[in-house]
Amino acid sequence: MELTYQIFIFLFIVAFVAGFIDAIAGGGGLITIPALLMVGLPPALALGTNKLQACGGSFSASLYFLRQKVINVKEIWLLILMTFIGAGLGTILIQIIDVNFIRKVLPFLVFIIGMYFLLTPKLGNIDRNKRVSYGVFAFVASFPIGFYDGFFGPGTGSILSVVLITLLGFNLIKATAHAKILNFTSNIASLIFFIIGGQIIWSVGVAMMLGQILGASLGAKVVLSKGQTLIRPMVVMMSFMMTIKMIYDQGWFG
Repeated sequence: MELTYQIFIFLFIVAFVAGFIDAIAGGGGLITIPALLMVGLPPALALGTNKLQACGGSFSASLYFLRQKVINVKEIWLLILMTFIGAGLGTILIQIIDVNFIRKVLPFLVFIIGMYFLLTPKLGNIDRNKRVSYGVFAFVASFPIGFYDGFFGPGTGSILSVVLITLLGFNLIKATAHAKILNFTSNIASLIFFIIGGQIIWSVGVAMMLGQILGASLGAKVVLSKGQTLIRPMVVMMSFMMTIKMIYDQGWFG
């Protein structure tokens, strides 16, 4: 494939839009991975390059939330550690684990997340009592979700937001911020093993990373300024779009 400057500009813009949306509701990979495949990258290189550019967006959003003191890293260090370990293992095992079952089930899971937010308008309006401790959450949620993101990935941000609200009692803004820092952790872990495997086109990844950083910075600011009024409809919309995209990819529409 020939990487022209038009392709770099196109991918930069795609990454900017994806970073903005992903910082608010997740689902940025729904935009970036098809774009990378469309310009001619083989699937493995597309996934690896996507992880590189995704790190830029998730880092930018995480840094903004940390500066605004929405996140206390000392409280969630174990969540971060278990997410990292899970994602690393997921990326290592991607070639020997049969993901066909998960691929078939995932559209229903993402659809349920969208319906959950749509039908529970008061979900995450305020902080509620924790149902589990941080330690329990690290092993029953952070590790398996990190593992999932390492070897498959779509919908990770939305899944994290739901479990953070449901199990730790976070409000929607707080859950979105914490989901982003955990997603950044899983992105970094996965990226390390994609680098080891040589599955990255650095020039493309860096160009898209710049777009992601700008888009995610803007999206993170919108999360804290608009909050509930924007996050909920964006999560619902992205969940339904991801469901349709995954069903289409599986050939359900003939």
